[in-house]
Amino acid sequence: MPDVLILGGTGEARDLAAALLDGGTDLVSSLAGRVKDPRLPVGEVRIGGFGGSEGLARYLRENAVRVVVDATHPFAARITSNAAAACADSDVAYLRLARPPWSPAPGDRWTHVRDVDAAAAVVAERGGRVLLTTGRQDVAAFAGVDDVWFLIRVVDAPETTLPPNHELLRSRGPYTLECERELLERNEIDLLVTKNSGGDLTAAKLQAAADRGIEVVVVDRPTEPAGITSVSTVDDAATRVHTLLRA
Repeated sequence: MPDVLILGGTGEARDLAAALLDGGTDLVSSLAGRVKDPRLPVGEVRIGGFGGSEGLARYLRENAVRVVVDATHPFAARITSNAAAACADSDVAYLRLARPPWSPAPGDRWTHVRDVDAAAAVVAERGGRVLLTTGRQDVAAFAGVDDVWFLIRVVDAPETTLPPNHELLRSRGPYTLECERELLERNEIDLLVTKNSGGDLTAAKLQAAADRGIEVVVVDRPTEPAGITSVSTVDDAATRVHTLLRA
């Protein structure tokens, strides 16, 4: 039975699994299964949900898990809430590993919004040609914006209603600054929409937009549960896990 359960699918989750396995920690990584061809971490992997916080709590008890590291995407608010609740109910140590958010540099043209619906409202007001990079699950929020052209960049094709004027670009990062600049120029993009995911994998689009003076609509991160222990680097997470296992 695993001592550690890593909830992930992110690069940080994969890096943490490798670091802990190198140190001899018994663990299993869990992926939600929303991406058709995910990058898998080393070690044992399970794919699929648990059935909410109650299902996860049952899994933790049945498998005698001692530590849960929630390394899910910063916008996976429901999973984070369920994981924190399940750990509290099961008396299992919970640790949140979340990469730092992006911050605007001097001269950047960022417009912060609270959610994707608010982002869609800003897009409808601005008009023009938009690079939409919020992910396939949020595309439906922009379906009613009918006087804007969208370049929708996703890993997997959305299974929902799309804006009437769009081009679908299936692509997976990392992206270079040179490629992002070329993409914006070739498609005459004048507005970028993104979630504040943080990390280096897709950060080049922000610099490319700044270089061209393009406004960026940034969806801010959801609020995380109060009172949780959180770290922002894989090294800190590994250190914390080892400390918890020795307790």
